Amino acid sequence: MNLQKISCFIGVEWDALQKEARELCNSGKYDRALLVAQKALQVAEKKVGLNHPNVATTLFILGDIYENRGDDDSAEALYKRALAIYKKAKDTDNPDVATLLSNLGLLYYTRGDYDSAEPLLKRALAINKKAKGPNHPNVAGFLLSLGSLYQNRGDYDSAEPLLKRALAIYEKANGPDDTNVAYCLDDLGDIYVKRGDYDSAEALYKRALAIYEKAKGPDDTFVAYSYCLDDLGRLYQTRSDYASAEPLLKRALTIYEKVFGPDNTFVATGLNNLGSLYLARSDYASAEPLLKRALTMFEKFLGPDHPDVAECLENLARLYKATKRISEANALEKRAARIRAIKR
Repeated sequence: MNLQKISCFIGVEWDALQKEARELCNSGKYDRALLVAQKALQVAEKKVGLNHPNVATTLFILGDIYENRGDDDSAEALYKRALAIYKKAKDTDNPDVATLLSNLGLLYYTRGDYDSAEPLLKRALAINKKAKGPNHPNVAGFLLSLGSLYQNRGDYDSAEPLLKRALAIYEKANGPDDTNVAYCLDDLGDIYVKRGDYDSAEALYKRALAIYEKAKGPDDTFVAYSYCLDDLGRLYQTRSDYASAEPLLKRALTIYEKVFGPDNTFVATGLNNLGSLYLARSDYASAEPLLKRALTMFEKFLGPDHPDVAECLENLARLYKATKRISEANALEKRAARIRAIKR
């Protein structure tokens, strides 16, 4: 099905609205983007009906906007409706469908629902390989997403070859200083940390940071840059090099707060990481408010049974044990153990 011909049939108004909504979303103007995308949806539904592939395209954009606004439930519903339209139109091998599957899969991934995410990401990868060939940068993006899922699930043997393959594609296509190369290096570094190979991990994190700083500048509020700061900071914490870890973790938290505001999962991650550092340094007075604030955010945005909630509970339990609040610590440990059991 030729979507370019279809978009011409709908008309220039729909095309212009689609483009404007995308640009507004990419620039972080989500409220305005939402209004424009809703208008595009009205135009498409009026012109071609409720079940046309171009309606699915607009639903996809709307879902992306809602996801960026933090409304994952609305995003999920829109992504599913779009997929159903593509399926009904028998257009399921379209690269746009691959991106849609990937977005839905990554939404489940961020919730810690890896079992729901995995088949969607695998299907997206297969569609893109067929459409673009095995060495296309778009394919590398899907390899990176699937590799990251396996890495977070603890399946490092499955993750490593996917991430290395994505790294090789990006380096060949875009050169060694591409920010996508840095993404791969950062995820590979996480694997080496889990295996205890800290020297290899440190080298990868440092290379990734150098790429980000060259591309964006050391003062840019680039989210992936803050991820890498977090990772290197936690690596130094593992080595008990707290003096090196603290400024990195503080810088990461500052970026999260500047980009996303004070109340979201990114800030919760930064708070948890910094609180964990203070806990390791036995600075319990500094650690406790950070960990409590992180826990509240994780529960609010990810639900009570997410792995990040469990990690934060475990940190607080260690703090309570260290400060002789044993009954509180035991209650948190039990709750964390229940979450871990659910997610196995």
